[in-house]
Amino acid sequence: MERRAFGNTDMVVSILGFGGAEIGNADQRTVDRLLHSAMDAGLNMIDTAECYGSSEELIGKALAGRRDDCYLFTKCGHAAGMDYPDWDPVLLARSFDRSLERLKVDYVDVVHLHSCSEEVLRRGEVIEVLQRAKEQGKTRYIGYSGDSTSARYAVETGVFDSFETSVNIADQEAIELTIPLAVEQGMGIIAKRPIANVAWKHESLSEQDYAYPYWLRLQELNYDFLEDVQQGVEIAMKFTLSTPGVATAIVGTGNPDRWRQNAQLLEGGMLPEENYQAIRSRWKEVAGSDWVGKV
Repeated sequence: MERRAFGNTDMVVSILGFGGAEIGNADQRTVDRLLHSAMDAGLNMIDTAECYGSSEELIGKALAGRRDDCYLFTKCGHAAGMDYPDWDPVLLARSFDRSLERLKVDYVDVVHLHSCSEEVLRRGEVIEVLQRAKEQGKTRYIGYSGDSTSARYAVETGVFDSFETSVNIADQEAIELTIPLAVEQGMGIIAKRPIANVAWKHESLSEQDYAYPYWLRLQELNYDFLEDVQQGVEIAMKFTLSTPGVATAIVGTGNPDRWRQNAQLLEGGMLPEENYQAIRSRWKEVAGSDWVGKV
């Protein structure tokens, strides 16, 4: 699997990363198979968070004996069962220590602030908590995960090493708003939701469904390549990874065979520039002013 430099860090990451959100309620045997098959396919980056159910604990157990085979990222900010308000500085410190315990490690490679607002960032306390963790050797790098104007402010601070944001065929705000500045800052860039939750495969979705906003947008965008679901996945994935500055894209799945399949989809290289620009042009033609990055 192709690997790319992760900003100004010392990491070189696989272009596909493992997203831990979907395994929060899985059993250990399934997670073991998922992670081991992913790493065997060449994946070397795992992303999880404090609020993804049992994800951190499951990953910690699955990585026993293979910690050196991957870069490990997590996030903090939400109480997720702890008796503190979200974004409380004491919560952040204790939540991150809990993450290390769950993951069965002394440190992670990156800890991200988990989509906090510009207002919270401006107070500075949450940033200081992460900087102390870095000084204490609990994380090698610090980052921000989020979208839209709050993400723009986070990038502008210049304090973060890593930036995780939504980028896909139905979510392109970051391509102009934040990613170019993040590249200038030397940040490693992670694309989340790289295949738009495959929202186009559904004939209809409930308004309560997580992928509903993307489903609505895709009805208007009406990309012709989405007529075939598999072709749509391939082009969507290649679009995200062809976006200048993106180092890796995190994908979640419950299918242990999916990683090898995804790796095979990318063997032919990225999208030709003409195809990439056609998708960008369609977005610029159709996108409404309220089509902001999906947190």
